[in-house]
Amino acid sequence: MAGCVLALLPSAWTHAVAADRLHGTADSPSADVAVVFGAGLWNGRPTPYLARRLDAAAELYRTGKVRVVLVTGDNSRTEYDEPSAMRTYLTAHGVPQERIVSDYAGFDTWDSCVRARRIFGVERAVLISQGFHIRRAVALCQAAGVESYGVGVPDEHDLTWYYGGTREVFAAGKAALDAALQPEPRFLGPREHGVSQALGAPRP
Repeated sequence: MAGCVLALLPSAWTHAVAADRLHGTADSPSADVAVVFGAGLWNGRPTPYLARRLDAAAELYRTGKVRVVLVTGDNSRTEYDEPSAMRTYLTAHGVPQERIVSDYAGFDTWDSCVRARRIFGVERAVLISQGFHIRRAVALCQAAGVESYGVGVPDEHDLTWYYGGTREVFAAGKAALDAALQPEPRFLGPREHGVSQALGAPRP
């Protein structure tokens, strides 16, 4: 019994941190930046799960809730480039190129949050992900110094959804350690000014 309680404590932490910070696209708070986390590619194109995250980001941009979209994902090998695929999708759905900023070293949620704050200078953001992941994303970005609000994208309860929900129980443990120990991202690199430049670009 004690072991089960301890195992669930990290999940309870993510739920507590994110409890009053979750919204839909219609009632999301406004922020300069939306952060969209990668969720895989199929044949170089966003998976349906990632596409729904990007659809939500495009809607927030169209309705004026956000001004810039930071896409963060994996580009650790030349044949796999999540941020570029995300950018292509967003531009095809009405978000101008100059309003999209790419983070090519968002290898996991903690790295994405730390880099958003330390590399791109993001202090407040709306985070976009599936419901099973968004609480952890909010908790980690809060720990990394980004005032964060989450938009949980609804999805069909298919095998991927159930797998993601089950995985979160274990991922929450790593998240709690990341928040406590504050490890350096796998790749940090120099400060980038893409977000500030995008915010300064005139809106079409």
